[in-house]
Amino acid sequence: MTEKTGPLKGMRVVELAHIMAGPVCGMMLADMGADVIKVEKPDGDDTRRFVPPEIGGESAAYMMMNRNKRGIALNLKDAQAVAALQKLLAEADVVIENYRMGTMEKLGMGYETLRALNPRLVYCEISGFGRTGPYAERGGFDLIAQGMSGLMSITGEGPGRPPVKPGAPISDITAGLIAAMGCCAAYASAQATGQGQKVDTSLFEAGITLTYWQSAIAFATGVAPGPLGSAHPLNAPYQAFQTADGWINVGAANQRNWLRFLDVIGAPELDADPRFSSNQNRMENLPALVDLLNDRLRSDTTQTWLDRMEAAGLPAGPVLDIPQMHADPQALARDMIVETQHPKAGAVKSIGLPVKFSQTPGAVTRPAPLLGQHSREVLAEAGYPADAIEALIESGAVIAA
Repeated sequence: MTEKTGPLKGMRVVELAHIMAGPVCGMMLADMGADVIKVEKPDGDDTRRFVPPEIGGESAAYMMMNRNKRGIALNLKDAQAVAALQKLLAEADVVIENYRMGTMEKLGMGYETLRALNPRLVYCEISGFGRTGPYAERGGFDLIAQGMSGLMSITGEGPGRPPVKPGAPISDITAGLIAAMGCCAAYASAQATGQGQKVDTSLFEAGITLTYWQSAIAFATGVAPGPLGSAHPLNAPYQAFQTADGWINVGAANQRNWLRFLDVIGAPELDADPRFSSNQNRMENLPALVDLLNDRLRSDTTQTWLDRMEAAGLPAGPVLDIPQMHADPQALARDMIVETQHPKAGAVKSIGLPVKFSQTPGAVTRPAPLLGQHSREVLAEAGYPADAIEALIESGAVIAA
């Protein structure tokens, strides 16, 4: 296995998390070089059962979220397994958990207990609504967070239509990214002071952070912004338009790009139209503007318009589906599509690390673990002799692949 690289090389993380937000956090830390040990229950993370699709009998969803990690499976109903986990946490730099509130305390591993065991430990909690406030004990689901954060009220084609959530579970993913940022910040502080701390974030807060523009509008006007399809709430034209064979996104929001856009589509007369002479006017008359522009852009193909807009220096891009994005030359050049060799599934593609480091590059080098694949290895590193490890496996406290 390729040696770990990246700016977080040397960081030891224990991931007590399942499904998505917590695993996203662990995955980002692992991609940046941390040694992430994923602790699973005896039947594994629930995403192992998110099928279809499968690759070689393994869940594609599980393999996407858990590459670059080592895996150990523990039956935490067994005191021996709890003791083994405590040994791992005593030497860890970071622990990530997204259990229901109170679960870690029931296991005897709440924050105060672990802080006494390992004062430099960064204890990261990811929950539905955060660990304080009236909703602290509620479970967390992306759909619920998207609705309550306001995201679903601003997503969709327009007023009077059913609420729509973005296609990706963005509250889950954003919470994982924010948690990873928090872990890095707290880890840097612990390196300087020797004192760890609790990092607490939630799906609800992650969703709220994605409403910056719409919240600014609501704070200023007292009016709830509604859905605009692909349009921008503050600038126009800045959205998807229909072409002869598909769709194209055009970013002609400022006045200079607006004039370039009119030149490209051969419609200079629109600048003299008082409905469209300024950004404010264009926003006030957006439906009429969109109708006119769609009529003009449907006269030619997406690629033809892209070529003309690129030549004019106008921000534009095609609306790609997911396989088209995977094959895009820029995505490939930026190593956003990577491949690992899985022991059962063979060659498995995944999404790469979205941040590049010039001196300490991160990398995706390890496939997602089989259930309990590294149980023996991790316990040996924690100081367990071979016969004790086999006894734990025989008793069912530990599951090994």
